[in-house]
Amino acid sequence: MFRLLLISDRRQLPDPAGALEAAAGACAPGELAFLFRERDLAPRALLDLAAPLRATCRRLEIPFLVSARCDLARALEADGVHLPAQGLPIAAARRHLGPRALIGRSTHSPAEAAAAAGADYLTFGPLWATPSKAGLGEPLGLEALAALDAPAPALGLGGVTPARAPALAAAGAWGLACIRGVLGAPDPAAAAQIALAPWRL
Repeated sequence: MFRLLLISDRRQLPDPAGALEAAAGACAPGELAFLFRERDLAPRALLDLAAPLRATCRRLEIPFLVSARCDLARALEADGVHLPAQGLPIAAARRHLGPRALIGRSTHSPAEAAAAAGADYLTFGPLWATPSKAGLGEPLGLEALAALDAPAPALGLGGVTPARAPALAAAGAWGLACIRGVLGAPDPAAAAQIALAPWRL
């Protein structure tokens, strides 16, 4: 299972393909995945925006995941879907996408994480304050992550930067998920290296 999940946001990262390619060049096979997360667009606009990124991920041989939409994941022949905390049941997503699909779940509390049985991985957060997770309550913090009893590998999310990777690893995170921390870095390859370093020891 990948350790680093990079997430799109066209408002913060208008053209992530080049940064994604640079980051992928610094990762070993299996370390990296990409999540297409643009939930406020109409279906055709989503397809038009996602298709080039899907092609980039296929060429780089990294998993391409779609947020929430199993129909879009199927249309793009994506590798899986990342479900919101209150989204489609995991078993239903597997019926839509098949047994080989990667299924992730967003979780924002220990109870939600414990209920994510059947997911291949989950994200847990926000751990720190971040604009992209505004409205989800106070940051959970590393103590909640360290105490987590989750049925799948947990990636820390929310205010995560490569510099915080050692603290995440020490708290028991399987890896990390971020938008700007790597794809928005001046040197995405170096940022990916720093982000993954604690899990390469």
